[in-house]
Amino acid sequence: MYKGNLLKHLRAFIQTARAGSVSAAADKLFLSQPSVSQQIRALEDGLDTVLFERHGPRMQLTPAGKALLELARPLVDRLDALPDDFARRYGSLDSGEVRIAAGESTIMHLLPALLTRFRRKHPGIFVHLHNVSGADGLGMIRNDEVDFAVGSMLEVPGDIDYQPIYHFNPVLIMSTDHPLSRKRKLNLADISPYGLILPPRRRTTYQLVDLVFQKHRLPFRVTLEVGGWEVIKRYVSLGLGISIVTSICITTADRERLLVRDMSDYFPQRSYGVVMRRGAYLSPQAERFIDLISPELFGE
Repeated sequence: MYKGNLLKHLRAFIQTARAGSVSAAADKLFLSQPSVSQQIRALEDGLDTVLFERHGPRMQLTPAGKALLELARPLVDRLDALPDDFARRYGSLDSGEVRIAAGESTIMHLLPALLTRFRRKHPGIFVHLHNVSGADGLGMIRNDEVDFAVGSMLEVPGDIDYQPIYHFNPVLIMSTDHPLSRKRKLNLADISPYGLILPPRRRTTYQLVDLVFQKHRLPFRVTLEVGGWEVIKRYVSLGLGISIVTSICITTADRERLLVRDMSDYFPQRSYGVVMRRGAYLSPQAERFIDLISPELFGE
């Protein structure tokens, strides 16, 4: 195997591993399917190992393939980023794009201030925001479809790096005429008899509420399950129930139509930060965005 061809072989291998098929990799690389297959075979011959298990058109990595992917991807990423990296260090780099995955609440409440700051400093860099759930965001990170994600994580998989930056308190929200509105200090026993409006059971917030009430051996009652903090706040303001949310979503306008009570004595703070693939090489544009993320924006 000629070393001059090694980079081409590795690109074909990495793209096939990402896409799961030779045809999809060929489309990404603007090559023919036979050409991609030939490069993978040459790489396997040169390394004297099998990198893929063939299941019809689907290609699944062998253990050797997984090991090579872990070694090769950062190297190829660094080589592909070399022109921009060089321009950043020895010239002017204010173009290109940043690809970010985030959930709806993060996009609405956390990212506006960050994007405003970024746009002022780097107007020539295009930002592509992907509004996705946490699981879909992890999938995009693993497939290199985004540079990183911004969001909250409680459990961090082994192949993912999570850098928490912001921390927000849990709060109880209720309508201004709710029976609990007369109490300044609330405990879980006060909340227990009243119907809660919560996100669906699979969401972290629901699971956390369930865990805390179980820990204190208190029942709780959910009268409405609905996704999205904006919808939850709307229904709470109509008197359809109370809810436990994270203070990141509470605005000045919300405090005029809702009563907010801190629940830090019972529920943990929620952290938000940068999520990326472990060992990933970030583009200069992505690094510039992360460099601008500062807790001072939110009074941390």
